[in-house]
Amino acid sequence: MKYDFDTVINRRGTDSVKWDVKENELPMWVADMDFRLAPEIERAIKQRMEHGVFGYSVIPDEWYDAYIGWWKTRHNFKMKKEGLVFCTGVVPAISSIVRKLTTPNENVVIQTPVYNVFFNSIINNGCRVLESPLIYENGAYRMDFEDLEAKLSDPQTSLMILCNPQNPAGKIWGNEDLGKVGGLAKKYCVTVISDEIHCDITEPGREYVPFASVSEACREISVTCIAPTKAFNMAGMKSAAVYAENSFLRHKVWRALNTDEIAEPNSFACIAAVSAFNEGAAWLDAMRKYISENRKRVYEFVKSEIPGISVVKSEATYLLWLDISKTGLESTEFAAKMREKTGLFLTAGSVYGEAGKYFLRMNIACPKTTLEDGLQRLKVFLTV
Repeated sequence: MKYDFDTVINRRGTDSVKWDVKENELPMWVADMDFRLAPEIERAIKQRMEHGVFGYSVIPDEWYDAYIGWWKTRHNFKMKKEGLVFCTGVVPAISSIVRKLTTPNENVVIQTPVYNVFFNSIINNGCRVLESPLIYENGAYRMDFEDLEAKLSDPQTSLMILCNPQNPAGKIWGNEDLGKVGGLAKKYCVTVISDEIHCDITEPGREYVPFASVSEACREISVTCIAPTKAFNMAGMKSAAVYAENSFLRHKVWRALNTDEIAEPNSFACIAAVSAFNEGAAWLDAMRKYISENRKRVYEFVKSEIPGISVVKSEATYLLWLDISKTGLESTEFAAKMREKTGLFLTAGSVYGEAGKYFLRMNIACPKTTLEDGLQRLKVFLTV
C-alpha cells in the first residue's frame, strides 16, 4: 500500500496543542506529527467505535503479545510478559516512578541537553536535578563518563533518567555506551529509567539498542518506558507501557502507577497499540523514509542557504537540533524574535538545560510543502 504523507491536513480549530497559534504562524515545535494516522489503526478504532458501548476495559492478552512480538521482531529483544505493565503515558510513568523510587532532596541524574519534561518530573517530586552534560564536539554528542561517574557516585544520587534514543539531538546510543551506563549504575546502586519512546523512529538502516538488552546489569537496575504513540502519531490515545525484569523494581513501579491511577486503559488504548504493532510496520517504514528525505532536505538547505547556522546530524526521532551559536543570539531571544518576525515557531534549546543555550529544536514530521515553508521563514529571519 502507498501511504500519503504529502497532503496537508488543516489541524487548526481542532484543539491541537501544536496548532493553537495565530493564523500567520507555523508551529514546528512540539513532538507530534502532521500526518494522518495509519489506515490500519484507523480501521481498528472505527470498528471498536461502532460497538457503541465504552465501559471500563481490561488489558487483553493481545496487548502483551503485540509488545513482545514487536520488540522481538523489530528490536531483537525478547521481553517477558510479566515484565510489562500498562500505563497511560511515558511522562506520567516517569513522574510516578521518580516519586516512588526517591525521597525528597535526592539527586536524579540527566544527561543534558535533554527532553525538558525530565526537569519537571524531578523538581515537581521534590528531588534535585543533577546534570551530566554531554560532550559536544565536531558537531556531534558523546557521553562524558568521567563526569557521569562523579554524579552517579554521589551518595545522594538514587536515580538516573536516560533518553534512548536521545531527544533533542537524535543520537542513537550503542551497546558500549549503554553497557557503561548500566555498569556504573549498578556499581553505585542507582536505578535507571530508560525513556525509549522515540525508539521506532530511526533513520532507515539504523537500529536502536534497548537498554535492557545490553547486559544483565542493565536489565536488573532498569525500568524501560515505551509506547507506540510517538512512532504512530497517536499521543491522544494515552497508551504506553513500562518494562522491568527485576521483580522488586517491577512491583514498586506497578504500585506507583496504580497509586497514581494511571494503569487503566480507555476504550481505545489497547486496541490502538495492538493494531499499530501488528499491522503498522509498513506505514512506519514509509514514514521513516519520508522523514529521512525531510532530514536530508534540511541538511542541504541550511548548508547552501543559511551558512550562519548548522544542523547536528541526527540518527533518530523526527526532530532536528539546530546549532545557532555563530549568530551570537541565545536560543530564547532567537526563537522569540523569529516567531515575531516570520511566524515560525521552533523550541528554544534553553529549555533542555544550559547545554541547549545556543540551539533550537525543529520538528520535521510534516508534508514537504510545510517543511519548505518553514525553511524559507528561517532563511528570511537570518538573511533579511
